[in-house]
This record gives sequence, C-alpha cells and structure tokens, in this order.
Amino acid sequence: MKRLFTQSLLVFTVLALSACSTGTGTTSGDFTPEDTRPLIATTVSPITSIASAIAGDRARIEGIVPEGTNSHTFEPAPQVAKLLSDADLIFVNGLKLEDPTIDLALANKKPDTQIVELGTLVLPEADYIYDFSFPEEGGKPNPHLWTDPSYAIKYAEVIKNEISKLDPNNAAYYADNFEVFSKQATELGEAVAADQKSVAAGDLKLLTYHDAYAYFAKNYGWTVIGALQPQDFGDPSPLEVAKLIDQVKSLQVKTIFGSEVFPSAVLEEVGKATGARYEDSLRDDDLPGTTGDPEHSWLGLMKYNYRTMITGLGGTTPSLDAIVVSPRTDNAVYPQ
Repeated sequence: MKRLFTQSLLVFTVLALSACSTGTGTTSGDFTPEDTRPLIATTVSPITSIASAIAGDRARIEGIVPEGTNSHTFEPAPQVAKLLSDADLIFVNGLKLEDPTIDLALANKKPDTQIVELGTLVLPEADYIYDFSFPEEGGKPNPHLWTDPSYAIKYAEVIKNEISKLDPNNAAYYADNFEVFSKQATELGEAVAADQKSVAAGDLKLLTYHDAYAYFAKNYGWTVIGALQPQDFGDPSPLEVAKLIDQVKSLQVKTIFGSEVFPSAVLEEVGKATGARYEDSLRDDDLPGTTGDPEHSWLGLMKYNYRTMITGLGGTTPSLDAIVVSPRTDNAVYPQ
C-alpha cells in the first residue's frame, strides 16, 4: 500500500474496562494516614483505567499524565516527585514513551518500589513496529499497544501479577477482577472484528493525525496509510500537505480521522480539497465522560473509537453497540 507520508511524519490516530471497585477518587494528599492500601502510580489514562479495573477498592491508583495531554512530550511537574516517592508500585507503558517520568521515578522512588514497563514486558523486540511515525533510526518503537484489546489484556495480566506480589492477601480478588476485564476486552475485540466486515472491501484504511493504531491495524487487518502530525509535533509543510492531498485522492480515502484533543485545520482543509469526510472526534488518551461515568474507562474509550472508525468508513456497528459499559465507581485519580 502506498504510504501517505515520508518517514518524518507522525500519525495521530486516536486513541478502561469496568472494575469491580467501590472506592472513590481522591488525590494522594487526601488519603488518610490509616489508609494502608498499596499506593500505585500510573502514567497515561488508559493504563490508569486498566490498573483501576484490576485493583478495585483494594489499592489506590493515581495517574500522572493529565487526560488530553500529548504523552510523547509530557514533562512531569515537580510535585509528581512526591507521588513517585510515596508509591509502592509504578506502572508505565515503556517503549520509550515516558522517559522523563521514568527518570523522575528513579531519582525519587523508594528502594523497593518497582517500575514496571508494561509494553516493554509484553511486546517482544522482534514485534516492535517502526514506521513513518516512529522510524527505527529514532530508536523509539510505536508504543500504542493498549488500542489493541489483546495487548490490553496482557497489560491487565501483568498488573494483576504485580499487584498480587505486593498484596498477596488480596490476590484472589485481583484475579477475579482480571477475569472480568479479560472477558470484556475479548468481547470488545470480537465485536470490532464482526462489525468491520460491514466496511466495503479495501476500505479499512486509516488516515489519522497521530499514530496510535499500528498494532491494532496489524492484528485486525487494517492499513494505516498515513498521518499528519510530524515528529516535532509542529505543522506539516505546504509541500507535505500537497502530497497528502494527491495521495488521498489517488487512494480514494473516504474519511480522514482527526482528534478531539488536537484539532487540525490542515486535516479539515485536506478533507475539503479531496472530498474526504473529516471526522475530528477520535480520542487519544482522553477517556470519554468524567470520572465515575461508566464510559470513562478503557472499555468506553475503545468502544467509542472503534465505532467512530467503522461508521466513518461506511460500516455499521451492531456488535459494538451491544457492548455494555457497566456502571462503576472508579477508584483511580485522574490528574487534571
């Protein structure tokens, strides 16, 4: 398939399952001294949500990266050092996504606190994806594993195992929560696989703003044909935009997927110039709704994005529509 961009371009595709928890969100400074539950620090909101689904109300989960923030350029504020110094366990995506946060954690964490790089653990190096968004010479593979349900389940299993080591008395509880998460993530994967068949043959093509779906595309038979966001997170040059317009026309791309977090006037203009529909509501790491809403979860995020992509390409989503995002009280703290 013809690539839409040179290797200097970064794709933006956009991007928490139901937990069995009954706790309420708070900040680490508000936990009472007698609260002896493990404190677990996480980074991006999908990982925070998955960790909350496993931890339920038996551990405290606190995120670091605010929703709607570019996780690739995020620099943790100095006050994050306090959370990292108090944390009993730290979950990051890894794969070179959160290096500044890892550096801060190494400088401030307790000696026995483990930093667990989920993506680095579950993805063999032979399966790293380097592409026009993440060229191999840059040394950073595409880190967006959680947009594929099978990798989200692997993340959840690692989280379950690590929390159980930290808190063995509640290991059975964490295992039960993992089974719930795994079942729902599997159902979600089956639903998207069924609904994508309604898209016309050859039209499962993603042109996005940011490259978040490379592993999903590989495993589900989609083609990521290009992206808008350059590696320096600036605007593409007029020449690059002209090439994009020509390629969108030649490939007969039906819909261009932008991001509600990163509005793009350029993508909108490309849509007008080519006749392609511009869909600007895909979400990256920004969970739908607000904390405590059922859809404010990894499951809610991915159901929304899959529906948006399939309907944007002319398909229908009865299987995804049937997925129930269960009511829950999220125990995690999502920074603002």
